[in-house]
Amino acid sequence: MKVVIIGASFAGVAAALEVRKKQSDAEIMLLDKQSTLGYIPNGLHLYWENKIDDLESAYFITKEQLGKQGIRYCLEASVEKIHTVHKTVDYLRHGQEVKIAYDKLIIATGSSQLSQKISGSSGESVLKYKRHHEAQAALAKMEASQSVTIIGAGQVGVEAADLLSQQKKKVTLIESMDYVLFKYFDRDMIQPLQQKMVEQGIKLRLNQTVSSITTDADKQVTVRFGNEAITSDTAILGVNVRPDLHFLDEHIQLHMDQTIAVDRYMRTSVEDVFAVGDCIQLTFGEDDDTVYIPLVNNAVRTGIVAAANLIQPERTFKGSLRTIGTSILGYYIASTGVTEAESLFTGQTVKAYRQEVRLTSLPDADTVTIKWLYDAASHVLLGAQMISTSNILEKINTVALAIQTKQTLEDLQQKDYFFHPSFTQMISATNVVSWLEARDDGNEN
Repeated sequence: MKVVIIGASFAGVAAALEVRKKQSDAEIMLLDKQSTLGYIPNGLHLYWENKIDDLESAYFITKEQLGKQGIRYCLEASVEKIHTVHKTVDYLRHGQEVKIAYDKLIIATGSSQLSQKISGSSGESVLKYKRHHEAQAALAKMEASQSVTIIGAGQVGVEAADLLSQQKKKVTLIESMDYVLFKYFDRDMIQPLQQKMVEQGIKLRLNQTVSSITTDADKQVTVRFGNEAITSDTAILGVNVRPDLHFLDEHIQLHMDQTIAVDRYMRTSVEDVFAVGDCIQLTFGEDDDTVYIPLVNNAVRTGIVAAANLIQPERTFKGSLRTIGTSILGYYIASTGVTEAESLFTGQTVKAYRQEVRLTSLPDADTVTIKWLYDAASHVLLGAQMISTSNILEKINTVALAIQTKQTLEDLQQKDYFFHPSFTQMISATNVVSWLEARDDGNEN
């Protein structure tokens, strides 16, 4: 069996490794238009944080590791067209047209930072650094810049604002919503971080929609929004990513947002063609409706599921909870499941419960603020958000598992956790017991 995988980032590599595990005699070929393999998309942030010495260290897998698995790869291969009737893929490599046949095809092309609504956003002066070559160019440009305008206050934009302000650069962050990180947090939970950003000197321009970006002869970049404009040495585009699927043929069905429609087995509308990662929608929360959630954790899991179903449907995808965790400006923040703000659109009666919990039994113990979202009638947990100055990030994974297995608040109170006074409180932070701390059931909306 010959398995061709288009895209060699997280989803494609995960699919390749899982195919090898299940099909020892399969011929596996990874195609990728990049010249490098396995680059970590936020590698530039790791460099700015001094966690790696150079961008060459920002890789999650090597060619040697793939080689040991008997997985072939072809880099600088730009796929031009797939022909699902004849089961072939056309690609260009170094100016040469190549055609490759497949028995099974997995589309894992990932996504890029694009905006069709902002004029000039695709220009070279607007930095994007998801790819290795983009990061190299951005690194040189940023080192020569004293001022930067960041468009989009999602995770990438907020992290970049923090790291660049630490380098004493003049940072302006523009966001169309009225607070930062709105996809993952309710306003009340993220306010401490947002206030810290202002204290750090980051200029927040919220409720602003960018219309255009232009570059003058002196390479100064002007970002326009409403009747205002900001000129800086450079600009970073941190808006939503989108997939590039120009090579599909007419037999592959798409959603209205031009992502590929797949079922829970990651099968497309065409037999023997699968799609994974950032080019598909996923189920989220309690509903069967699908939404676009481009995260690495989703990419890896969908790649594994597609590989498991190549021969016959065996394993369904369990859905996404949009779980994230990061550290910004001294705060550790994490989120999973629905927020209180978006719960208004679920048709479900959702209650919120916020508490502050000491992390250990020691006198100088730090605390974590947790916001729980749960179904008002059944008490089934639906979401959680955390913020602390201590590293509580792993706790969000416990909560995500609780949501995935439909645990109630009462179930969580019964979860068995170890106790040690140096590391825990008498009740774990994720036991959801309210009698030690104040509770707040107020609805911010």
